[in-house]
Parts: sequence; structure tokens; C-alpha cells
Amino acid sequence: MVLRVLIVDDEALARSRLKNLLADCSAPAARVVGEAANAVEAMRVVAHQELDVVLLDIHMPGVDGLTLARSLQSLPHPPAVVFVTAYAEHALQAFEVDALDYLTKPVRLERLQSSLHKAERKVHAAKGLEADFVDEVLVIQERGRTERVPLSEVLYLKAELKYITVRTAQHSYILEGSLNDLETRYANRFLRVHRNALVARSAVRTLEKHHDPEEGDGWAVRLDRIDELLQVSRRQLAAVRALVEAR
Repeated sequence: MVLRVLIVDDEALARSRLKNLLADCSAPAARVVGEAANAVEAMRVVAHQELDVVLLDIHMPGVDGLTLARSLQSLPHPPAVVFVTAYAEHALQAFEVDALDYLTKPVRLERLQSSLHKAERKVHAAKGLEADFVDEVLVIQERGRTERVPLSEVLYLKAELKYITVRTAQHSYILEGSLNDLETRYANRFLRVHRNALVARSAVRTLEKHHDPEEGDGWAVRLDRIDELLQVSRRQLAAVRALVEAR
């Protein structure tokens, strides 16, 4: 899924840095749907925009972040609040207002991604979905050991002869099975882009013109966190383009 995020910080540079970090996040991915420099601007955004996550500074002119967080928690469907601050001493107060997480500046990508993963769990729980939906795994037997690879980390699945390559940002695994079966089972997570490839919907970044030595001029999809391009067939082009345009 793609989380809808509001950034609230009185420093424009801090907001810009968070936007850049969010652009590099995947599984789940995030889309900034609003920015605010203070609590008043933040509540204006909240009034007109559905949100999943608010990245919230504590020290701001006027109403501070802790007070704003209390106001957000009173909403019928409150977003997850993640405090992003330079001051570690407010952590206890932050969790007293039901903050989902507390990040100290400068924020590392890994910590921000972890917070988004927690937010994804919260969103699914609020919708009454089973927690296992988020934690589904592929069980892979490889080199005499068993690997449990969370589906939330898988960027693409590609058929190679009678095996399937399972690609995450850090590793590639080999899985025995049917690409068609995986597509049917996890249609909510993956989109077919070619007869031999499924990509994670949340990881799709851009659709680009591309020349393939075997198929000639065409299109390819670029995913978050890897440099590899995946060929898009003409048959699947419309579906991929629609997904990219909806991001």
C-alpha cells in the first residue's frame, strides 16, 4: 500500500529532507499529501485530506506538537503520529499521547521505514484486516536452510525456467513454484508487467521508454531501491501506466 503522509515542521529544510527520505521508502511506500509549518496549517490539511501518518515536530511556534497530537487523537479516524524532533527528552510525553514512534533528527532512512511499517500495521488493524496480511511470508528452501522472506520486502518475482527469482532490496532468492499461482494469491500486492514478471505495486516508481535486445523498443518499469529495469509487455502497459499515474 501507499501511505498518505502529512509533514508538520516549522523548518522548510527539515520538511524537504523528510520528503526526500520518504521518496526512497518502499514496502510500504509513502506519498506526501500535505505540508504544514504549524498546528493551524496542519489542521487545515486534516480537514480536507484523508491521512494515514503525520510526521510531527514538537517545538513549533504557537501550539506545540504534543498539543497538536492530542487534537489529532480526538478525530473519528486519527492518523498515526510519528514525532520527528531534535530533542530526545520528550519521548515519554510523546507516547503518553499515543504516538506510534519517536524519531530524533537527523532521521535515518532505516528508522523512517520502520515507522512506516508500524503505520501500515495500524492502518490494516483499523480496517479490521488480519495482522497476517502484513506479515505474510514466502518460505524459501535454499542451500540447506529455510528462509522466511516477508512479502512486504519483495520488490519483484520473475520466472526463470522452472524457478522464480524473488528479489528484495538486499538479496535475490530462488523459489520453486508457479508465477501464475503467486499472482492469483497475492493480486493485492503484485502486478503483472510481463509474462515472466510480477512487481510489487507499492514499489513501482516510474515507467520509462526502454530498448530490449530481444524485444526491441518498448517500455520498462523502475522500482524503488534497485537499479534494475523490468520490461513491460504491450499487453500490460495500460495497467502499469494507470498504477504509476495513481501514485
